[in-house]
Amino acid sequence: MSTKVYVVFYSMYAHVYQLAEAIAEGAKDIDQTEVSLFQVPELMSDEIIEKSGAKEAKASFSHIPIISPDQLGDADAIIFGTPTRFGNMAAQMRNFLDQTGGLWMKGGLIGKVGSVFTSTGTQHGGQETTITSFHTTLLHHGMVIVGVPYSEQRLMNMDEITGGTPYGASTLAGTDGSRQPSENELEIAKFQGRHVAEIAQKLKN
Repeated sequence: MSTKVYVVFYSMYAHVYQLAEAIAEGAKDIDQTEVSLFQVPELMSDEIIEKSGAKEAKASFSHIPIISPDQLGDADAIIFGTPTRFGNMAAQMRNFLDQTGGLWMKGGLIGKVGSVFTSTGTQHGGQETTITSFHTTLLHHGMVIVGVPYSEQRLMNMDEITGGTPYGASTLAGTDGSRQPSENELEIAKFQGRHVAEIAQKLKN
């Protein structure tokens, strides 16, 4: 019986999307794992997105389907991705999670694996607080939280500026969004995908 891993993200300039693809790739390395990639609905108008210079980036992952809250219950593990907004998750992700009350009422996510990854504009822009504050919602749903243990040696890379935390994968976009995820960051994301898939499989079995 296959383990279902959902990677559910919000991305504006495609940094979170790139991490999501790496996480999905890592999860697929685990036998009998079925991985699905989803994005949450956008709240901003096309006009604002264009003014923000995000139109082209958004188009690069427009093929990823939009998820509805009730679909979360079908997964064995859910890995959520969001950019930081002043040290918290983006409003688009918060809005999506605020619609999961029905799932919460019936305990639809209890015992499922939950994990989080993020992107920040700067090195100390709130990547850790975004992930750990996101965990609060997952705990209310009764999820089993999984991060990135230090068996992933890339977390200790001091030879370059890099994202990556024990709470979850992360990347640094730069204040103008021009910096792209590094090889180190993408490999940490792949590790997170594999690690979550392995634990989800063990729990399911």
